[in-house]
Amino acid sequence: MIIRRMGRTGLKVSEICLGTMTFGHQCDEATSFAILDKAAERGVTFIDTADVYPVPPTVETAGRTEEIVGKWLQGKRERFVLATKCRFRVGSEANDEGLSRKHILKSVEASLRRLRTDHIDLYQAHSFDPETPIEETVRAFDDLVRSGKVLYTGVSNFAAWQLALSIGVSERHGLARFDCVQPRYNLLYREIESELLPLCRDQGIGVIAYNPLAGGFLSGKYQQLDTVPQGTRFNLGRTGELYRERYWHAAQLSAVAELRRHFDGKNVSLVTAAIAWVLAQPGLTSAIVGASRAEQLNSSLAAVDLKLDDRDRELCNLAWLSLPRQATPAR
Repeated sequence: MIIRRMGRTGLKVSEICLGTMTFGHQCDEATSFAILDKAAERGVTFIDTADVYPVPPTVETAGRTEEIVGKWLQGKRERFVLATKCRFRVGSEANDEGLSRKHILKSVEASLRRLRTDHIDLYQAHSFDPETPIEETVRAFDDLVRSGKVLYTGVSNFAAWQLALSIGVSERHGLARFDCVQPRYNLLYREIESELLPLCRDQGIGVIAYNPLAGGFLSGKYQQLDTVPQGTRFNLGRTGELYRERYWHAAQLSAVAELRRHFDGKNVSLVTAAIAWVLAQPGLTSAIVGASRAEQLNSSLAAVDLKLDDRDRELCNLAWLSLPRQATPAR
């Protein structure tokens, strides 16, 4: 497992980050612990969660994942870089969502309690909040850094202009800067290459890619689109709807079939190849991988040892180039 530096900071993280959004719904506590154990045994020292997990997110289950992670971390907290997020609805009150100072300060205290720790290594805004001035959000995160409750801050699901705006506010007022971004990135979705990745490389911002397997679509196990298999990411309530909108299409299915034929011929798992491709991209810090069973990590973690050749990379590029382009929705 290679250890990489988080952007311009001195923080060092494993190139594989364990995602935990399955913990507490798809995975019970024992299964979650087994997944954490296996990842740790293989050298993963970076764990990512969120206050709204598990998925599908509901007010009733929000925080359950952090509780599981916090329980597992007892006695070994300092061995790991722990990341969590806030932004989405976690309660029934008007201020139980968003990136206002009120919600951020309340959320961090709740996360610290559930995670059983006195600090969060990386605290992230889960998505942009158009209803809150960015200055208010950045100042609240700066206060958390100055208090020692948070060591580094970052964002997830920000467009390049939103991240650039945030950086400008930090520079202008001398506030702690967002030092990483967590975007969706995989062989079937490479929109961040046009603006977000160049911005991050220029500004020394770490990039933690989520969804490197396209919600499991890049496993190659789906052969048709007529029915959505039970127990998969694609039928998990609102989350399932989102994933079907992203990937459950004939063009994506065809692209994955071509990739699988190629890598099957080399006796290489498409799961391994897809993650290895993400890890090889310039400016990437880490790729987030998840699981619903510990044994699923075998193929994912093997990506750290796979080097793609020129033909592999060519076919990976063709998969993306073969897809119809969709207009980027307004944010």
